[in-house]
Amino acid sequence: MLNHLQDTVALHNGVRMPGFGLGVFKVQEGEELVEAVKAAIKHGYRSIDTAAIYGNEQGVGRGIREALRENGLRREDLFVTSKVWNADQGYDSAIAAYEASLNKLGLDYLDLYLVHWPVKDKFNETWRALETLYKEGRVKAIGVSNFQIHHLEELMQSASVKPMVNQVELHPRLTQKELLRFAQAQGIRLEAWSPLMQGELLDNGTLKAIGAKYGKTVAQVILRWDIQNGIVTIPKSTKEHRIVENAAIYDFELTAEDMTAIDALNEDRRVGPDPDNFDF
Repeated sequence: MLNHLQDTVALHNGVRMPGFGLGVFKVQEGEELVEAVKAAIKHGYRSIDTAAIYGNEQGVGRGIREALRENGLRREDLFVTSKVWNADQGYDSAIAAYEASLNKLGLDYLDLYLVHWPVKDKFNETWRALETLYKEGRVKAIGVSNFQIHHLEELMQSASVKPMVNQVELHPRLTQKELLRFAQAQGIRLEAWSPLMQGELLDNGTLKAIGAKYGKTVAQVILRWDIQNGIVTIPKSTKEHRIVENAAIYDFELTAEDMTAIDALNEDRRVGPDPDNFDF
């Protein structure tokens, strides 16, 4: 069990990944982004998740550099993730995309690089590029994002390295239990994006009642549910007080009854695109 914001989980290659991090989806380049990254690191976050398509890797890199300097940390104290976008899928273009992300971030390596979406007829070649980067020691761990079980099965038929992480939409309305069981059986770590369902769950009566028992917010209840399920989670926020609040989940524990009640909210409902039916 994770007992502290900086506690880590082991990926199947032995690399350790923080169980909790900051996501920056839809946060535009600029001072707000830089300050959010700096605030997260100042308050103990050690994992930052971005992607080429977010268009904010430069700001994330600047926030990281300033935070390292101001907090007396080293690059290896952080865990930085980015993702290869769909337009760059394929072997050569994925290698080039990795270089471009490093350049924008101003980093020498990434801790985790993901295939952002399972683009039909392309993701296997893209994966081969990530395997090359990994085998050359240029990235610490590789994985996928938005892959369903059948995508993973197809990938693993030709892969020489099994994905270490699968980052997917996951929240109490989309609990992904079957995918979680499959991933755990395969030694693939599941990571939740949009864990708070983009705010849609914050007025939920069940979650409010559970939170009231512990003096915790709905967001804190959901994020605690994630870590008790062994799921890495990366809530997004740009406000310092919310960044601090989101991480204040290590001083209480949900009961088995609480966990079951949260699981029962599942409707297999997405706020993001369907990995089996997207056109971008």
